[in-house]
Amino acid sequence: MNRKDLSNIPPINTISHEFGVEVGQEDIDTLNHVNNLVYVKWINDASEKHWTILSNAKINAKYYWVCLRHEIDYLGEAFLGDEITVITWVGESKGVKSKRHVAIVKDQTLIAKAETLWCLIDSKTQKPARINSEILDLLSA
Repeated sequence: MNRKDLSNIPPINTISHEFGVEVGQEDIDTLNHVNNLVYVKWINDASEKHWTILSNAKINAKYYWVCLRHEIDYLGEAFLGDEITVITWVGESKGVKSKRHVAIVKDQTLIAKAETLWCLIDSKTQKPARINSEILDLLSA
């Protein structure tokens, strides 16, 4: 993907969520750019915010998600004061796992992209739960 080509972010026919963040002093590392842990935080925040929008109290009483894996490609840098847009959408969801994609954009340039793998957990049993039609409907509405 051309770093400036954001035409397929998020892909058509996906439910997405985006939010903006301004890079603060607390986000900067000793190299004077955004620390890698901050990218992980933004990815996690995107996932949580999007799920909060999609879900409801009834669903949240039955299930919760745990992250199994973060895979991040760093394509650029962000610095103090930069305005960042974090975009997320849900990918393939089957069995007990769901993929989530995150794009981190600065000045219409993709500076990081991530794919995370989440596992649905049953609140009562504390064990993985199959993603049923109730959950799939939320993820693909």
